[in-house]
Amino acid sequence: MVSPDEQKALIDIAWKSIQRTVRGDVSEQSQQQTRKFRGESILSQPAGAFVTIYNKGELRGCLGVLVSEAPLAETVSQLAGRSAAEDPRFNPVTEDELDDIQIEISILSPLREISTIEEIQVGKHGIFISAGMHRGLLLPQVAVKQRWNVHQFLEETCIKAGLPRDQWKHAETNIYIFSAEIIEQEPS
Repeated sequence: MVSPDEQKALIDIAWKSIQRTVRGDVSEQSQQQTRKFRGESILSQPAGAFVTIYNKGELRGCLGVLVSEAPLAETVSQLAGRSAAEDPRFNPVTEDELDDIQIEISILSPLREISTIEEIQVGKHGIFISAGMHRGLLLPQVAVKQRWNVHQFLEETCIKAGLPRDQWKHAETNIYIFSAEIIEQEPS
């Protein structure tokens, strides 16, 4: 579990990274900011994460990694900047949008392959599907926001992977679940 102080620090790290990226500031400040977390803090431990950016409640960017060898603080800093500028679904975030940006950080547990879909709990688990060269992932909160049941969640994850919606039923498809601790920016 991430403490309230660590949550606040992660949001601050993500926010500053987004600002630097949008403003074109390539200083070393981000590395200095993330280096201060050492020892027992979860921010100094490697973890997979996703950073999601919203503008007035609308998705504006979301990128992540399932596994990272870098400390969580560094991973979040990198992902926040990349989510603002490199999500191929969107144009880069502009400076005019900064006042309307909200940040959501998802810290991922390790993946666990499942043998039956009855192991999936909507609201608790995210899904990662792999079949051949295709891979797709949806975070746990997506199914909740969309009010999907398990079958809809599996179908939408297949679509995200570029697969037929019923690909999850095929033996050659690997289905993994994970949980996520979600940290949301407090409204201003």
